[in-house]
Amino acid sequence: MAEPILDPQAHERVTAAIGAAEERTSGEIVCVLARSSDDYFFPAAFFLTVGAMITSLLVGLWIDQTWHTLSFWHFVAAQIGAGISLLALIWFRPALRIQFVPRRLRYVRAHRNAVTQFMATNIHVTENRTGVLIFVSLAERYAEVVADQAINSKVPQESWNAIVAHLVAHAARGEIVEGFEHAIAEAGALLAAEFPRSGDDSNELEDRLVEI
Repeated sequence: MAEPILDPQAHERVTAAIGAAEERTSGEIVCVLARSSDDYFFPAAFFLTVGAMITSLLVGLWIDQTWHTLSFWHFVAAQIGAGISLLALIWFRPALRIQFVPRRLRYVRAHRNAVTQFMATNIHVTENRTGVLIFVSLAERYAEVVADQAINSKVPQESWNAIVAHLVAHAARGEIVEGFEHAIAEAGALLAAEFPRSGDDSNELEDRLVEI
């Protein structure tokens, strides 16, 4: 089992921030922190294989144009050896995989994970559909706020984008907890403005930071 990303004190700070924000609103805030949104073995293998094929083509053209002599079987063996070596590299060094994956694909995978976590944490089943997910995926350096139907229809996307920008800036400095605290406070203010807390409000979702 992998070691926790954050220590218990950090989790307590995030829990306290969620509790404080929800004191003013009937909405619900859930935070999720992911190490990575994919293991990226197959995407990395694909792009490495394509790169190796292009490289071998260029090498073959160079051999042909410079009149160097290399038997067909030696050339094929070199290609196979290179391919096996590259696959072994990303198999035994998982941290390298994401380096061979385009940023756009990383963001697509991270966004898909955010939507999955939105459903998995039951934000979509709150009574008034006013839940908000604050999501960070470290490997992709990606953050997103996913708001449920009721709040998303009243808060412009620019407001969520501003929260995400601050969250990413904090994370880039290694200030993950501070980033969550700021994002929670800002999201709580937006929720409170549209959905202030009523006297009979109940806490529908547990106040905590989920690590995956």
